This record gives sequence, structure tokens and C-alpha cells, in this order.
Amino acid sequence: MPRACSILVIALVLGGCGQKGALVHPSGPAAAQRATLPETLTPASMLPGSPASAPPTGTASPVRTP
Repeated sequence: MPRACSILVIALVLGGCGQKGALVHPSGPAAAQRATLPETLTPASMLPGSPASAPPTGTASPVRTP
């Protein structure tokens, strides 16, 4: 029982690490340009309307075999 209590106390103490004040959602102009959580989890190639087989852009030349 003492071990369970000490584990609980340690978990509660560590759970509060880094917490300073209430949770605030940014709403300023800088926050308007940030991606939302669904946008960060969904790759752009998976979104509807995006070309699935778009050629890559860059300066690399294709490999030629003799």
C-alpha cells in the first residue's frame, strides 16, 4: 500500500511539471497562420482535390540506363 501511494504522489507531481497558469488558446494574427491538428496529422497527398501522382519538383535529372 505505501508503494502505491508513493507512485500516485510521484505521478501527480510529475504531471504538474511545466504547468504555469491556465490553458490559453492563441487567437492573435500569428496563430491564424498555424496549422490545426487535423492538418498536421493528414499528409497533403491524402487530402481530397490534391493530385495523387504529381511529379516531384526539383533539379535532379532522371536516371538513364544504357
